[in-house]
Amino acid sequence: MTSRKETVRGRNVTIHFDATRCVHSRNCVLGRPDVFVPNAEGEWIHPDNATADEVAALAAGCPSGAITYERFDGVANEPPPMVNTVRVLENGPLAFHAPLSIAAADQALRATLCRCGASTHKPYCDGSHSVVGFVASGEPATVESKPLEVRNGPVAVEPRKDGPLKVSGALEIVSGTGRTVSRATQTFLCRCGQSKNKPFCDGSHKATGFAAP
Repeated sequence: MTSRKETVRGRNVTIHFDATRCVHSRNCVLGRPDVFVPNAEGEWIHPDNATADEVAALAAGCPSGAITYERFDGVANEPPPMVNTVRVLENGPLAFHAPLSIAAADQALRATLCRCGASTHKPYCDGSHSVVGFVASGEPATVESKPLEVRNGPVAVEPRKDGPLKVSGALEIVSGTGRTVSRATQTFLCRCGQSKNKPFCDGSHKATGFAAP
């Protein structure tokens, strides 16, 4: 790679790759190593080695939203999900799938946001949880909640200064295995890594002196 953000146009689809969002899930490389060629000199993204449908499936398997695409075959690009979710990943970040507005600026359908407190690219995950040995269950206890009247629509993520992620909009919080943990239209999620009630904020950021924009 020569750039943090790359765009490669093929005959039927353009692939956009944002390395600043990538959490190296390797779904792209393991799924289609002919499209995403690791450790290659020069061009390493090859859209024409897959159909537009296959590229769309690769993007859908990218939890961070680092891979997006534009089709030229008249088929619509990826639609928003019918159910907004944030998945709590074992010893890792929060993986959102919803029509997101992050910090009132970035728009995305997918994003992995830091919950260990160590990322150098907050609010996004940069893999620092592996370096610092962050330990947090991906299977938090179920919290009693009522089914949402509306399960989709826009979701705003506001990183509070020196505090948690304030999330506004219909959202289902699910475990790493897909179990519903809670449902909310507004919630505060820990991003300092110290809460005793993960993934929710319990105010520990104040006691630990967490600092983040």
